[in-house]
Amino acid sequence: MKQGIHPDYKQTTVTCGCGNTFQTGSVKEDLRVDVCSKCHPFFTGQQRATQARGRIEQFNKRYGK
Repeated sequence: MKQGIHPDYKQTTVTCGCGNTFQTGSVKEDLRVDVCSKCHPFFTGQQRATQARGRIEQFNKRYGK
């Protein structure tokens, strides 16, 4: 690698919209993100509940309650 052309790599604090924070490495000091693995539906298991809820509503709409 050439010397002097690469940005400094440092410890970074990532802050999510849900309040979760964690440390990682980046060229930026602080990062703010909207979703993380603590609040994203795919990682929390809520995705399946949302899909099932949609299927239940579709069944009730089609066949009545």
